[in-house]
Amino acid sequence: MASSTPTFSELRRQLAAKSNLAPVYLLHGEEGYYIDELVRDFENLVPEEERDFNLYVLYAPESGVETVMDVCHRYPMMAERQVVIVKEAQAIRADQLNKLHSYVAKPNPTTVLVISCRGAQAKGKELLAAVKKNGVIFESKRLSERNVLPVISDLIKEKKLNVDAKALSMLRDYIGVDLSRLYNEIGKLALILGPGAMITPEAIERNIGISKDYNNFELIDAINSRNAAKAFAIVAYFTDNPKNNPTVMTVSSLFNQFSNLLIYHYTRDKSPSGYMDALGLRSPWALKGYELAARNYNVRQTIEIISAIREFDTRSKGIGSRQNEYALLKDLVYHILTARGYIG
Repeated sequence: MASSTPTFSELRRQLAAKSNLAPVYLLHGEEGYYIDELVRDFENLVPEEERDFNLYVLYAPESGVETVMDVCHRYPMMAERQVVIVKEAQAIRADQLNKLHSYVAKPNPTTVLVISCRGAQAKGKELLAAVKKNGVIFESKRLSERNVLPVISDLIKEKKLNVDAKALSMLRDYIGVDLSRLYNEIGKLALILGPGAMITPEAIERNIGISKDYNNFELIDAINSRNAAKAFAIVAYFTDNPKNNPTVMTVSSLFNQFSNLLIYHYTRDKSPSGYMDALGLRSPWALKGYELAARNYNVRQTIEIISAIREFDTRSKGIGSRQNEYALLKDLVYHILTARGYIG
């Protein structure tokens, strides 16, 4: 049987091989993209010409648990297996969903049952326990700003591409935690560049449309080195090109940078490995920016800057200010560059 708690990539590989399949799969969690892709993979277990007879897509609120179990107990027609997909399982009560545990405890070996709770945690302790024993549970966790870089790196490796550090940061800042967009953009690069190619800032600028010179990575680099001319030139570019440079992404990057800088300042183990562990970094190269920033912004200045970023977030929503958000961004960058370490 397949691993009871596989990763997204592991589960996709198992389904592509169409062997060693479990009789029951439970897909749940907040991130809808992974679940949508897996449901399509489960549908593809059944050849197109067999789908009228051996693929059942049911909706839990409409079908009812008894109907689901009745379909699962049927046998495939002139095929090795049938696939039964139950969508919107999160929409029914836990006591109703729990009724499936009696089937899951003794599943039909020629049926692959897929229970999909898109966008929510699965309810029903008895069902969860039964699936854990006899099937596979996949939890689709929503990405956070802190863990998106490893996901991007792994996807690039999966596509047999390489990437330099600046290009990786550009992708993170441009795409954020939008998984659908992430897979589409990297898939596009894989198709254009080919296996073994290096994703560079120039390749991103040419094929995706992000400027290699005017982006959040370069802005943070300018701020780290207190290069005011470069920083304000980038803010001016953002102001003239708001569609590709939303302030929400810029300020999120600035907040992450200075929050991590505060962690850097307070890390007890001052070795490169100590800093990398504290910041969740994979490469010593990424430490260089923090080393430079730490020389230019002490603890008190860092705390003042984090406070200023939070104030920007409030004012950019129209609370206490009517200024344009890009004018506010310019003010914020000036505040950062001139921070004296005043803590109110």
